[in-house]
Amino acid sequence: MGASYAGFRWEVADGVGTATLSRPEKLNALTFGIYDELVRLFAEVGDDPAVRAVVLRGEGRAFCSGGDVNEIIGNLLDRPLADRLAFTRMTCALVRNIRLCPVPVVASLHGAVAGAGAVIALACDLRVAAASTRISFLFTNVGLTGADMGAAWLLPRIVGLGRASEILLLGDAVEAEEAGRIGLVNRVVPDERLAEETAALVRRLADGAAAGIRETKILLQAEQEVGFMAALEAEAAGQALLLGGPDHREYHRAFNEKRKPDFRKGKA
Repeated sequence: MGASYAGFRWEVADGVGTATLSRPEKLNALTFGIYDELVRLFAEVGDDPAVRAVVLRGEGRAFCSGGDVNEIIGNLLDRPLADRLAFTRMTCALVRNIRLCPVPVVASLHGAVAGAGAVIALACDLRVAAASTRISFLFTNVGLTGADMGAAWLLPRIVGLGRASEILLLGDAVEAEEAGRIGLVNRVVPDERLAEETAALVRRLADGAAAGIRETKILLQAEQEVGFMAALEAEAAGQALLLGGPDHREYHRAFNEKRKPDFRKGKA
């Protein structure tokens, strides 16, 4: 099952949804239309029972070079403040929807991962980077704030405040090896193995216990904004529900039958 949008393709196969940015001649630069449709995609994908995990990738030589210089940046220069605010809120809505999407989202990165493309990758749950990857939060280099699309909230939680400050204030590119060393990406692989390594990781998520994986993502996000006692109560409530759920029952049956659990077919 697949569909074409303005600047990206969406395909669903065997539990995995794949969104492929498809403007390779522009290094997958984003337009108003692409933003809008990605916002809607990630608002809806969590309700699709056929999708257990999502891959976000780019076609051609790059993952995403950020906002299109002429279609977005040049277009906004002389717009009234209200129009510019509507745009920045839409970009933030994309990051919000990726974070609130209950299924895990894996970014498959190569080449340029710049500007908005870097923040979108940051919003994903896991990042697999090819050795060619260069991640650039370049906003201050173009006269903008590095605190864009939630970057100043997300990045310190991943790499620490000191490193995040350096990355966002200076706007220097982070090469793949360094990104792996500081935890900005989860895995660094040879370019020729990027698709294979991404697919293997996503396959584990798609074949795993869907309810538990969804609840883990939901609580990882929610607990960033609550105190410890509230976090404990949220985890107690979530785990109590899953202790009686179909995936845990399938695990119990499989344990007693001395086989590997099949979470794709487990029933209450």
